[in-house]
Amino acid sequence: MNKDDKAYKSISEVAKLLNLVNSRDGKLNTHTIRFWEKEFKQLRPKKLSGNRRYYDPKAVNILKKIKYLLKEKGLTINGARKILDNPNPIELDENKKNSISVDSKKIKKKLINISNLIKDIKRIK
Repeated sequence: MNKDDKAYKSISEVAKLLNLVNSRDGKLNTHTIRFWEKEFKQLRPKKLSGNRRYYDPKAVNILKKIKYLLKEKGLTINGARKILDNPNPIELDENKKNSISVDSKKIKKKLINISNLIKDIKRIK
């Protein structure tokens, strides 16, 4: 049974959606989401009876961004926080557009220059 995309999701449903599964025992890592709630002020799930957490689509989208920044891009929590605090929020698809282009010819030329400088310094000694 699929829940409507606009419906609130439980913490276990979100963990499953984000594929936060322990590789050893196959259990969902809901503790990761609770940790992220403490670290990122943008995450404020609705807490109902028995302190059960429920996430709206906006919170799920924020969690997707956090997972992407931390797990895929390898950013630190502080780095991910800075990106999420940015007044011009990024969309996950925009990251490809914002990637740094590298001119390999320029880099190779600079590396050759550095190598030649090192050789010159060694000759002087």
